[in-house]
Amino acid sequence: MSAETPSPESTGPRVPRSVALRPALSDLVHRYAALGDLRRPGQLAALFAADGQLVVPTPPDRLDPHRVLAGPRQIGEHLAVLEELTLTVHQIVGEVYDVPASAEPASTAAGRVACVANHLSGERNVVWHLHYDDRYVREGERWLFARRELHIDFIETRQVRRHR
Repeated sequence: MSAETPSPESTGPRVPRSVALRPALSDLVHRYAALGDLRRPGQLAALFAADGQLVVPTPPDRLDPHRVLAGPRQIGEHLAVLEELTLTVHQIVGEVYDVPASAEPASTAAGRVACVANHLSGERNVVWHLHYDDRYVREGERWLFARRELHIDFIETRQVRRHR
């Protein structure tokens, strides 16, 4: 059973905590995708806690997350690879969040986020069908990534006729 939080009407039905926190967690996830498409590695790295981790694969050899990047500096340096691409389009295609029942107010959460990530280099588009296994932490009023594991489910390559 999921944790619940009172609805705005104190006598009304209770809303599961994961539903109540979904807008804030979803904003974090979509902000990450948008900043990736804008190719802003410093701002992407700022979405991680000071001790946050990004765990990445090394495609095409390994599609499972195994390389741990610790802290915003290391994460930002790794994500700077996005600046080498012509264009990226990250589409969030599914998201599910879980909030532990014990904390009041909630200070941690977990999520699974599915994404289709298009990476254009010239006229070639390398498409990653992936999912993230996330852990989130609240610092003040802000939600941040505590740990983000990138799992590539499969990769395809497409030819692009035209792009902006």
